Amino acid sequence: MVISDLQNRLRDILRERIEAGELTGTEMGIRAGFRQAHISNFLNGRRGLSIEAMDRVMEVLRLDVTNLMPEPRRRAPEASDPAAFDSVPLVAAGALLQSDFSLAEIVEYLHFKKSFLRRMRPEMASQRRSWQRFVLMKTDKDSGVAMRPRLLPGATLLIDRHYNSLNCYRRREPNLYVVKSGESWKVRYVELQGNLLTLRPQNQECALGYVELGRGETFADYVVGRVAHISIET
Repeated sequence: MVISDLQNRLRDILRERIEAGELTGTEMGIRAGFRQAHISNFLNGRRGLSIEAMDRVMEVLRLDVTNLMPEPRRRAPEASDPAAFDSVPLVAAGALLQSDFSLAEIVEYLHFKKSFLRRMRPEMASQRRSWQRFVLMKTDKDSGVAMRPRLLPGATLLIDRHYNSLNCYRRREPNLYVVKSGESWKVRYVELQGNLLTLRPQNQECALGYVELGRGETFADYVVGRVAHISIET
């Protein structure tokens, strides 16, 4: 095996992650510190990567060199095989901090690959092991505008409710959270300052928001979970 074989395998893995909706080529470029054209050229086989550049891509994808080694051929599950997918409920906003949901609170189910969901690392700041882990919600106009261009109104968010820690999931990249603020649900970057949760927008034209913690409360009482995947219809 030569370096070009490892690069081809890395290219295939990156394509698979993009096709599975885990990230986009633009996000890959931002996280690895490349221009979008650099990633596009690599994916289309028009250029290779230096060893240093490969390391940066592999760090973002959480891979090591053993992941690029060939594996024994095995039959991939059919796309129609229900055993390969989990059904994740899209729920009414008012139910987001409940451990489970009634049929009336579930709008519909969407399907995600089990392999995709299992790769996600949980980190709970409060005990939620009995909670339905993954749920979906639709972005409202407020959050769509506040988090533009990362979000748009009507985007479907996959929320990992077993990740309500404020520690970064990826190094040097702030987590995006769904947070209860009064009677509404905000999608924001979150910081804890004393007894205040600061809700920070992406759009600099929008104001900061705040949630004041009451006596005996912690931030985990308000943080629904980490936004793990964003689907925007075009």
